[in-house]
Amino acid sequence: MAKELKDLTKRAVNYSQWYNDLVVKADLAEQSAVRGCMVIKPYGYAIWEKMQAQLDKMFKETGAQNAYFPLLIPKSFLSREAEHVEGFAKECAVVTHYRLRAKEDKSGVEVDPAAQLEEELIIRPTSETIIWNTYRNWIQSYRDLPLMCNQWCNVMRWEMRTRPFLRTSEFLWQEGHTAHATKEEAEEEARKMLKVYAQFAEEWMAVPVLQGVKSETERFAGALDTYTIEAMMQDGKALQSGTSHFLGQNFAKAFDVTFLNKENQPEYVWATSWGVSTRLIGALIMTHSDDNGLVLPPRLAPIQVVIVPISKGGEQLQAITDRLMPIIENMRAKGITVKYDDAENKRPGFKFADYELKGVPVRLVLGGRDLENGTIEVMRRDTLEKETVSIEGIEDYVVHLLDDIQRNIFEKARKWRDERVYECDNYEEFKERVKDGGFFLCHWDGTAETEAKIKEDTQATIRCVPFAYEQTPGTDMVSGKPAKHRVIIARSY
Repeated sequence: MAKELKDLTKRAVNYSQWYNDLVVKADLAEQSAVRGCMVIKPYGYAIWEKMQAQLDKMFKETGAQNAYFPLLIPKSFLSREAEHVEGFAKECAVVTHYRLRAKEDKSGVEVDPAAQLEEELIIRPTSETIIWNTYRNWIQSYRDLPLMCNQWCNVMRWEMRTRPFLRTSEFLWQEGHTAHATKEEAEEEARKMLKVYAQFAEEWMAVPVLQGVKSETERFAGALDTYTIEAMMQDGKALQSGTSHFLGQNFAKAFDVTFLNKENQPEYVWATSWGVSTRLIGALIMTHSDDNGLVLPPRLAPIQVVIVPISKGGEQLQAITDRLMPIIENMRAKGITVKYDDAENKRPGFKFADYELKGVPVRLVLGGRDLENGTIEVMRRDTLEKETVSIEGIEDYVVHLLDDIQRNIFEKARKWRDERVYECDNYEEFKERVKDGGFFLCHWDGTAETEAKIKEDTQATIRCVPFAYEQTPGTDMVSGKPAKHRVIIARSY
């Protein structure tokens, strides 16, 4: 057994350490020299690239176009929208000085003086302010609307407690920013993008999510409504996996972004923003993976199929390779990413454990006896089941197998999640049960005071008012006051 696998902490022993171990041992990421920041390694970045490619396609199908806006934002821009600056004030990294070109002083010694900036610059925690200052120049008339831009970039939010992918000071993400002529169009856009995120999470990541709207306390700073997709991890905690915000006219008014309507009258535009980040990789890990390592959905796996030959001597290896090469070419022609690992510096057992650790969905093994019998061994990563099948038609067999794995891991995760969604109307019962994780459907009176008490007593938060459950009035389990609906309450990352 490979050393990396033996050293992987078991989930039942320490779930948090299992996650940290897996990120490192599966070659996804590692800590950097900068506190709170990570290095995303090639294998981890390959997953992000596949996520990015599919999401980018889905965004463009809605009419969004990619653009790029500056990393540095004048401090005064954040101050223009009161809720926005208050929401990000404690997370901002600020540039106060720049260093001049080195030059010699009178004694001939080189000096490198620093000059203070006339205005401090914020390293972007998000880009609403710099983008809306730009949109003011791009929008003049209703003919310029809707304006829909997305950018792929990094952001900086100073974090004291970090964990790779889930919460780091610097992370990669996309942020969409749209401008509309009417409130209705903007609200529709915000809800539409939430559905795009949910579709991606479920159909590509195989992660079941609940869609809903955030409470006022949990809204994005400066938004009128924040819509969210919430996923449940294997320890029963919630992970906010994507958000879409209806911003109203707040940023338009802050940056004086108006347009002439069809009656030639000036109006403020209506806005949305929406984003997902490399946090999705954390969701992927914690939803599907096991004590053997990663379990990756085939649609996002950097390597979908690995083929390992087992031979005695170079002549047999060449015969096996000659048999496999046309199969590999056919698989690639079908859009399957295949790795042929004929390296002789590692034993087959090490390779098997390593590819299990990295979550490769399908492993094929061809040995000398298989070559004679016209068979090949197939192992699927999601169940670790092995079988020997005919090598004839193996390409189509693998296509169907990858589809089955994608479906299976989604259904497994959905069943696991659904079994841990509980209705609860008794606060004492809730306080005990929430320690073990799960999504709790509880009546809420709509007040920030009740929300704060739940968080103080249990460390759980209101994740959203879910769309998937029929809403009926009832009594708040904390305050005893009338409640219009049930909300999802859970501990979260």
